[in-house]
Amino acid sequence: MDGKSQNILHDQLAKLKEAFPEVVSENGVDWEKLKLTLGDDIALTNERYVLNWAGKSDAFRAIQTQTTATLKPQREQSIDFDTTQNIFIEGENLEVLKVLQKSYYGKVKMIYIDPPYNTGNDSFIYPDKFSESKAEYLKRIGDKDEAGYLTKEGFFRKNSKENGQYHSNWLSMMYPRLFLARNLLRDDGVIFVSIDDNEVHNLRLVVNEIFGEENFEGHIHWRRRHNQPNDKTKMIALVGEHILAYTKNSESFKNSGVGTIDLTGDFSNPDNDLRGDWASKPWKVGSDQNGSKYTIITPTGKTLDDEWMGEEETYKALLADKRIVFPKKGDGYPRKKYFRFERQEEGQSATNWWTHEQFGHNQGANERLSLLFGVKNIFSNPKPTELIRGLLQISDSGSDDIVLDFFAGAGTTADAIFQLNKEDGLARRFILVQLPEKTEEDTEAYKAGYKTISEISKARVRKASETISKEIEKETGLFDKTNIDLGFKVFTLEPSNFKIWRTDVIETEAELKRQMEVFVDPVRAVSEADSMAWEILLKSGFELTTPLEKIEIGGVPAYSIAGGEVLLLLEAATQEAIDAIIKQKSAYVEGQTSAGMPQHVICLDRLFQGNDQMKTNTVLQMKDAGVEFRTI
Repeated sequence: MDGKSQNILHDQLAKLKEAFPEVVSENGVDWEKLKLTLGDDIALTNERYVLNWAGKSDAFRAIQTQTTATLKPQREQSIDFDTTQNIFIEGENLEVLKVLQKSYYGKVKMIYIDPPYNTGNDSFIYPDKFSESKAEYLKRIGDKDEAGYLTKEGFFRKNSKENGQYHSNWLSMMYPRLFLARNLLRDDGVIFVSIDDNEVHNLRLVVNEIFGEENFEGHIHWRRRHNQPNDKTKMIALVGEHILAYTKNSESFKNSGVGTIDLTGDFSNPDNDLRGDWASKPWKVGSDQNGSKYTIITPTGKTLDDEWMGEEETYKALLADKRIVFPKKGDGYPRKKYFRFERQEEGQSATNWWTHEQFGHNQGANERLSLLFGVKNIFSNPKPTELIRGLLQISDSGSDDIVLDFFAGAGTTADAIFQLNKEDGLARRFILVQLPEKTEEDTEAYKAGYKTISEISKARVRKASETISKEIEKETGLFDKTNIDLGFKVFTLEPSNFKIWRTDVIETEAELKRQMEVFVDPVRAVSEADSMAWEILLKSGFELTTPLEKIEIGGVPAYSIAGGEVLLLLEAATQEAIDAIIKQKSAYVEGQTSAGMPQHVICLDRLFQGNDQMKTNTVLQMKDAGVEFRTI
């Protein structure tokens, strides 16, 4: 554990070396060999099809720059902190995505984001000058007011359309985030990105570059309004938005199974079918489709000769299974029952036109927020839960699958997951990320006491959890937390608990002396043992839902990660504690205890208080016992 986030440049070189080992030499790329390997089929000139913009090289540097930041637990803001599998992170999402690389690389099933649309009025983080140094950037994004809130002046820039690099700024903001997001996806993972007309053309190009055109799954057109806007400033009024869908690997996604989606929003169970709520779809094919011709007799005796969706034998089997219904009191054309949560059949796919009746609209989303908060207009243009539910379904997300939203906004993704898990009994989990952007003083949110967007997000998750638990209790007579996870752990993005060795600031003897102090005591003065434990857990590659317990061993406090796999000594280190750890390892190997087998022990170096003999003996004892021992 070097205290830094994953080195993306090394990862990319490793992938290239795995595919073309002959072209990588001394951790560099031999371009001549690569040209030979590819049969000279490599373009190194500017005359090629490529997306480019002012600052693209800086966007790549933003990807490759490691972070030493960590995540600090906030138990008092959480629900069921010790048992929940859901995560909420307050912090700048680019840094958070870097922090998550080690623990969640290749583990996320679905990502949904609703980023800034670059309308000319919204503010977001982008390099306002491409020559600024890392230190200047860190100072700028760290500007806070007296209350500790991140200020728009220091953290955000309004990207006005009059700006000469209007599109470039947006692309520089989106590219590194999408790049790091792809790393987190599983091979069968899928990402959905909402956008409007301002940047949909550029978004398609940038996601093509990062994910590959071959992994483009579709362009969803969603009608976000249920009424016609009275906008006389444009020839064409905006009633729709776009959602681009990409898989990480199209073949892996298809092989894992494509999920179904509600064929209609009108599910019910009028005949009390034991299989649950159902909706129907015509058995007759459309005019532009091919089907099978045979005769069907309705319950009223009418003869129907037409083209039908399936073969006659399939129809007879469905009829016997009571999957065929005839409307108009048995006199109408046959329709097939589709139960709410069954998988897609007969090669059906979701269409790219999503109506507001089925997938919700902004007005309905506002009503949901008003119901939860008791205040109108708490958030501008929230997404409806019906829309996110539809994306969750077609992504084929299931129990224990992780869903990531790193532009959490109004927290709709968490609400939708709670609702869908309640209905289908699955256990999807979420990771939401939202930075603490200040709300404007003239907004309803600010007046209601929500000073940042992240406060709104957390409150939405909390209120949705409470509402759904009450619904379950009303329906069943009791609420059992073991049946559904309606909790969430809250973390905040913070500087590392440990001092970082920096060679870029050593210009004088005094600066060298200050840096040398890192080796004497690497722990920052404000650090707490609990926060250090979580940082070590995260930077050792464990998920944030990994059990972390404070225990006592050999008479001193310690932390146990993953049921005793890793033990942390952060407050005291004695010979009795070392002996107890070794004894526990031996007892586990011999089957005398199930308390967990220590494989790794991490200890603060300062706890040995300069006793080098004790530290050396500890290293040798641990090695003999088969335990890896490290000091910080």
